[in-house]
Amino acid sequence: MKEHLQHPIFRKLGQLADSTNTEIYVIGGFVRDLFLNRPSKDIDILVIGNGIKFAEAAGKLLHSKVAIFKNFGTAMLREGDLEIEFVGARKESYRTESRKPIVENGTLDDDQKRRDFSINAMALGLNASNFGELLDPFDGIRDMNNKIIRTPLDPVETFSDDPLRMMRAIRFATQLNFSISSDAIEAIKKNAERIKIVSQERITDEINKIILAPKPSVGFIYLFDTGLLWQIFPLMAQLHGVDIVDGKGHKDNFYHTLQVLDNLAEHSDDLWLRWAAILHDIAKPATKRYEPGHGWTFHGHEDRGARMVPRIFAQLKLPLNDKMKMVQKLVQLHLRPIVLAQEIVTDSAVRRLLFEAGDDIDGLMMLCNADVTTKNEYKIKKYRKNFDMVKQKLKDVEESDQIRNWQPPVSGEDIMQAFNLSAGRNVGIIKNQIREAILEGEIKNSRDEAYAYMLEKGKELGLVPVKAKP
Repeated sequence: MKEHLQHPIFRKLGQLADSTNTEIYVIGGFVRDLFLNRPSKDIDILVIGNGIKFAEAAGKLLHSKVAIFKNFGTAMLREGDLEIEFVGARKESYRTESRKPIVENGTLDDDQKRRDFSINAMALGLNASNFGELLDPFDGIRDMNNKIIRTPLDPVETFSDDPLRMMRAIRFATQLNFSISSDAIEAIKKNAERIKIVSQERITDEINKIILAPKPSVGFIYLFDTGLLWQIFPLMAQLHGVDIVDGKGHKDNFYHTLQVLDNLAEHSDDLWLRWAAILHDIAKPATKRYEPGHGWTFHGHEDRGARMVPRIFAQLKLPLNDKMKMVQKLVQLHLRPIVLAQEIVTDSAVRRLLFEAGDDIDGLMMLCNADVTTKNEYKIKKYRKNFDMVKQKLKDVEESDQIRNWQPPVSGEDIMQAFNLSAGRNVGIIKNQIREAILEGEIKNSRDEAYAYMLEKGKELGLVPVKAKP
């Protein structure tokens, strides 16, 4: 296995270990990724003994600053583009109410037993006597070859001790396109409620990693089937299922949402655009109605969904900033391009969409494209043709009118100066009239036409201009 440790850092650390009579190994994710041919810049060095003391010696050898985390018994340094973390071998025991273990010094065997999955428990020796030798007590290599996620010890105990491992199992399965062993699946089902002792930040971090996987639906199906989704994101779980009245049903909005997410993931790795896909129909359960003679409706689900976004972001400890506002905007507008594609597209409607979407118009169009999940080839072709028309119209109108991120050519300050007004109702009326006239195409998006229009509308309100146009 020596060919796997080509980087000179491993020989340097091994020589240091021999000179200080210390036993060390590279362990965990770096070893896993070596065998999976995945690039990795994070190296975990397991020290049989005092990890911090060895890290300090490594820092002197490499002339690198060492960051020490005494509470965790770890230390870290950087060597070029590598981030190397040192930790002493440990054995752990857990209390029922916490996922924070009671830690004692341990052996290599103890440390490998405490690892979450067999593929993360593999170690490679770094001392001269065993340099590059693989220590794989739980058949991690076999599990990698079989593409399976399995725990080193009893999965019920493993997941009960640290419930975040349930999320990690699903995340790794999604990222690596692996399966989860049947006994681990059953253990997750048994321990699903214990996820409540994990902090929301850690849960959301795993959710985001699942969302960013090449095919995120894999992870969400695991989350749903094991019951975890009901614990961590019940609003999404509520999308599942089909109601039938008078022989009429609606599509299963859970699986539709996952298809939209996968469709979008093929074209964008933007986390927040993917969140918009997850949340675009989130209000359908709350707005679902059956209308006799017509069928199922979800009227206003885009408005209600947009109003739900800030609360969902707050609950999941996602950022309440411009990212949240972008997701909210896309949820609000996600039906608009589809409606335009079904109707005669007017310049006015396109201007309004550009005005409301601003810089998010491209993401919105990508989301709407992903929202086509019908299996009917005729409908797909018809929709795509109409959708291409809308995209061309957006391009044409944007080039001629420059409405995206529109700023009014006449400001409220201009209106107040022109008519010697204080801020108030009349200023707002004239500003709205100018905006509507531009969006409807009655006047061009230019200062000259907008200023003349302002004077005209001011006179209709009985206002007298007192200042010539500057």
